Amino acid sequence: MCYIHYWFRPLLNSEAFKSINPNAKTPAIEDPNTGIKLFEAGAIILYLLDTYDTSGSIHSLSGPQKYLELAWMQFQATEQHMYYSQQAWFLYKHPEHVKSALERYEWTIKRTIGMLEEHLNKTGKTYLTGDEITFADLCFVVTNELIPQLLPGYDPSKDFPHYSKWNSALVNRPSYQKIAADRAALGQPLGQVDQKHIDDHIWRNDPDHKW
Repeated sequence: MCYIHYWFRPLLNSEAFKSINPNAKTPAIEDPNTGIKLFEAGAIILYLLDTYDTSGSIHSLSGPQKYLELAWMQFQATEQHMYYSQQAWFLYKHPEHVKSALERYEWTIKRTIGMLEEHLNKTGKTYLTGDEITFADLCFVVTNELIPQLLPGYDPSKDFPHYSKWNSALVNRPSYQKIAADRAALGQPLGQVDQKHIDDHIWRNDPDHKW
């Protein structure tokens, strides 16, 4: 059994947490079964797969498929997560309205969704690497769910039906629903930017602002 300990923001700079991640950021884990302390999402994912999915239920153990799954994980980290995070910063945390930045990252988000749409359409498969779900798909789901807040009023299903069908299959999984419920109970709902930043930036409530 691998246990997850939730660290809240005020504790991230504690010596206890920095002994796990010197960079004082999440995600980070300490596995009581092996004693390993590990940080950075990609490293944690690969460790958990190698240690706890030895049968290969959600990842390929060898061969070309293994590296295709890794490619999608890397794409999520270096493209999707990075650009979505930048949009969240300029939309909710930056003290000034920077139109050019918002337009740039809105375009980039839609381009990323479009790339996933095109791939799923061309392959005709249910998931990114085939008809069976893998960790590569699951890497995307939490960030996908930020779309309503990153692009207020925008419905991807109108422009990207294959992407939307794929994402619906991910969020409707019982395992995802359980995690979402657990996070909501902790006051950290998935798919939601920190409400404090939304409330603090008055320019977002400007009736003349064009999304």
